[in-house]
Amino acid sequence: MSVLLTNIGELVTNDPVHGGTSEPRAGGPGDGLGIVAGAAVVVEAGRIAWTGPASSAPAADEVVDLGGRCVLPGFVDSHSHTVFAGDRSAEFAARMTGEPYTGGGIANTVAATRAASEQALRARGQALVREMLAQGTTTVEIKSGYGQDIATEARMLRIARELTPETTYLGAHTVPAEYAGDRAAYLHLVTGPMLAACAPHARWVDVFCEPAAPTAFDEDESRAVLTAGLRAGLLARVHGNQLSAGPGVRLAVEVGAASVDHCTHLTDADVDALAGSWADGAGTVATLLPAIEFSTRSPYPDARRLLAAGVPVALATDCNPGSGYSSSMPFVVALAVREMRMSPAEALWSATAGGAAALRRDDVGHLRVGARADLTVLDAPSHLYLAYRPGVPLVSQVWKDGARATPPR
Repeated sequence: MSVLLTNIGELVTNDPVHGGTSEPRAGGPGDGLGIVAGAAVVVEAGRIAWTGPASSAPAADEVVDLGGRCVLPGFVDSHSHTVFAGDRSAEFAARMTGEPYTGGGIANTVAATRAASEQALRARGQALVREMLAQGTTTVEIKSGYGQDIATEARMLRIARELTPETTYLGAHTVPAEYAGDRAAYLHLVTGPMLAACAPHARWVDVFCEPAAPTAFDEDESRAVLTAGLRAGLLARVHGNQLSAGPGVRLAVEVGAASVDHCTHLTDADVDALAGSWADGAGTVATLLPAIEFSTRSPYPDARRLLAAGVPVALATDCNPGSGYSSSMPFVVALAVREMRMSPAEALWSATAGGAAALRRDDVGHLRVGARADLTVLDAPSHLYLAYRPGVPLVSQVWKDGARATPPR
């Protein structure tokens, strides 16, 4: 059955053939947001079948009048940790009164996650994904990393795979306390038996490459993790350069990672490496996570520096219980505009098409014919309202795979 969504005040397609935006580069290799005013969309069999002016729309089996609202591609949240147990609100409160963020609180979540039942972990993950969907996120990546033993890591990924195809093995999140005196043994576990148990449930391998954090992984350890994951058939992504300048970005480019995430502390060589990775095709996306800087009172990444160098940028929530417990991509867009000086168009592109690039997906993040019919409808006339009205529940309804996934309001 075909459905015509019509009376769309502003349609953001991320398809440059539509034109209509004053910014030829919105943070990536495309030519803009491809805005169509007075638009309509036809969806059929879960895909976009037609877009264009409402006055030229073809007939369809069902017609839905969107009342002049703005329609966007569904947000693509390419970095989250939404399967876990426990609570770290006290840690947040301590940071707000001056305690620095070091990443060490992950151990608290590991203990709670190991002790939790599969039912409890599934319920938490399902609730957070529903919360994301209600805020316009139609594609989400979910990492393991709070088990740090074979059974719990595999269990987390099995649950995550029920929620999304974009699952990431992050056994190398931190070194757990029981291996503090024998890091080599934990590295052997992560690259051997744990990887073997987890790879069937994962698409990606990730590592927290952060020499500034004593429980994270240095360059050689991180390379070993990524190399083992690649040999097991997984694709690579990296946590890098969050707490200090370090090897994470350059390592990500070296191994052909789809994305390096955080990018808070970058050298000129890091920026050059990211830009150069795109010279011969698909390179490494810089995924920025401003909700983390908001929650940890850390410096924000320099998005303008990356954009000026031609580096494709993605935005994601990094939703997790410790350093940033927000599931809201609209909040992330508003932070990117206010705190990282991205334009509204750049931020929106990065939260949709940029996230898709970070997941090496060409079927989401845009509304070209043939794309998945994943759409976010704003109770607003323009995408500018995402930053213009921060904190306001602007998402009116969400369509996923061509079906209404949330009730209209």
